[in-house]
Amino acid sequence: MSGNAGHERRTGPRCIAIVGPFASGKTSLLEEILFRTGATDKPGSVTAHNTVGDASPEARDHAMSVELNCATTEFMGEPYCFLDCPGSVEFGYEADPVLACVDAAIVVAEPDEKKIPALQVVMKHLEERNIPRLLFFNKIDKASGSVRDALEMLQPVSEVPLVLRQMPIWQDGIAVGFVDLALDRAFLYREHAPSEVVDMAEMDRLRYEEARFSMLESLADHDDALMEQLLEDIEPPRDAVFADLVTEMRAGEIVPVFLGSAANGNGIMRLLKALRHEAPDISDTQARLGIDAASGTLAQVMKTVHTTHGGKLSLARVLAGKMEDATELEGPHGAAKVSGIFKLMGQKATKRGAANAGETVALGKLESAQTGDTLLVKGTEAPRIVTPKPPQAVLQKVVQPSERKDEVKLSAALTKLVEEDPSLVVVHRQDTGETLVGGQGEMHLRVALERLAGKNGLAIETAAATVPYCETIRGSVTQRGRHKKQSGGHGQFGDVVLEIRPLGRGEGFAFADTISGGVVPKQYFSAVEAGAREALQNGPLGGFPVVDVGVTLTDGSYHSVDSSEQAFKMAAILAMREGLPQCDPVLLEPVMKVEIAVPSEATPKANAIVSGRRGQLMGFDARPGWEGWDVVEAMLPEAEIADLIIELRSATQGVGSFTFTFDHLAEVHGRLAEDILKGARQEAA
Repeated sequence: MSGNAGHERRTGPRCIAIVGPFASGKTSLLEEILFRTGATDKPGSVTAHNTVGDASPEARDHAMSVELNCATTEFMGEPYCFLDCPGSVEFGYEADPVLACVDAAIVVAEPDEKKIPALQVVMKHLEERNIPRLLFFNKIDKASGSVRDALEMLQPVSEVPLVLRQMPIWQDGIAVGFVDLALDRAFLYREHAPSEVVDMAEMDRLRYEEARFSMLESLADHDDALMEQLLEDIEPPRDAVFADLVTEMRAGEIVPVFLGSAANGNGIMRLLKALRHEAPDISDTQARLGIDAASGTLAQVMKTVHTTHGGKLSLARVLAGKMEDATELEGPHGAAKVSGIFKLMGQKATKRGAANAGETVALGKLESAQTGDTLLVKGTEAPRIVTPKPPQAVLQKVVQPSERKDEVKLSAALTKLVEEDPSLVVVHRQDTGETLVGGQGEMHLRVALERLAGKNGLAIETAAATVPYCETIRGSVTQRGRHKKQSGGHGQFGDVVLEIRPLGRGEGFAFADTISGGVVPKQYFSAVEAGAREALQNGPLGGFPVVDVGVTLTDGSYHSVDSSEQAFKMAAILAMREGLPQCDPVLLEPVMKVEIAVPSEATPKANAIVSGRRGQLMGFDARPGWEGWDVVEAMLPEAEIADLIIELRSATQGVGSFTFTFDHLAEVHGRLAEDILKGARQEAA
């Protein structure tokens, strides 16, 4: 790459994601951007509950972003869409469909060592998708100490250099302005207003020259001509420096770092100007995603919203072509016709005209479209844009309506809830009859249930999910079962002798017969098997299903008139109910194979959590591709996983996560088994 290659100025429409750890100031930054670009009369405040984003009742009640917020504006005559993504790990999936199609991301961070793991999670998602990004070093008004030291502390979160673009101007220990290291100008902050240009002669030249040289050194790693100029002590042309900044940021080779305070409106204009001159636009994004601009209309769905009055809206970015009302679009889940094109400003949707490539709009009533879908004009072809699958749910609750008459309403509401947030999972369990809602953590699930109740006017009740305990046997028995009933007319008669024996773990159920001489006609064998299976649904200990049992029909008798399939089924049930308690029954619990991902300093805590939950540690290793993270492997009873995420997040500054799969059933003994069985009997009573 040559640093002398000029950089053409791009035009919008651009789509920019705002990402960063929880409480880093993303929503405040969006508010200031909207105010400074004239989209609003004044910046809203999170504490005053008057922001454009975070306008839902749930976001305001909890004073945090709980869903994606979209806002459109113009800066210097060019259109922009800003997508403010929640910072909490629990709501992290909201950003994934967004990052599939944005031009660039602003990473909002602060000099807080405790937030480094969360920042690393954010940066990793951007790096995996090769999203050009810049870092906004927020809360500079509260910073103390060297910004360069703080940047050195943050550097491990990024695989590429964090390149300081600005140097703070300190006065009495407070950052009152900055020197732009590329522009070679100094500015003093003015609250919620453009900074004031001041004379560079007043600056600490030595400190400034060191900071500028450090920036140029990082750029020279990808520019041989600049490297030669630095070695020969030649001042590089300003245009060449900007060209390098543009090219290397767009290529993901550096992360430029800007300073400011979103709450005070400091550093906002320089950030916006950097986006205008340096961020990629739709043509770059098309090239990155392999989209042919001439292939026809193509849009990517980033979010699904069910509005109270306007029906379903699909927030989508038009990546190619022109989107017009009544356009018929086709996606992986079917075809539908656009019914209205809208501009979004927070939760307010305003109808607008056709949208061109690069614009982000809400498309009305695309009933078949889902979040993450690539939509094309019917009959055309283009590459599908891949969106990561939602992570596995790590916390779940049983949900049911307070009134039985609301069951159908609840079912429809749950379908919409999952459409709006694919990181939620709804499971209807046949064995227990329970409806489970699973999510990414305690707050995620709480917000989902609040939304479920509030948005749909539903009174709902929640409970802990039932652990699917089982029973099995360790001994064998031969048991007779006779069903005889006479009540006028034909009676009922069935007589069987069953051998009941244990099978190996995981072998399930096996039925056989050794009948000879026709003492039980073959036509009744299937009824005997059905009776044995039915009896195994309720075990002798606590009424749990009995597994890994073999049953053999060895003898019996029948009546030529009174015998029937039902009579032999009842006889088998009687034999099983009387025989199973004699077979040394034992309680079984499901044990899961768990992989826990945590920052390395939290690995001892994760090990202690596993041990404290009756878990068996299998070892740990470095997390592939994640510097300073480990993956702990363990076997953990399902009963102990129920609230594992709460303790794990508490021990890892909110970033720990885990995945799990069923591994085996294990015997439960002693006091624990007694308590489980006592609870089951009380439940059944």
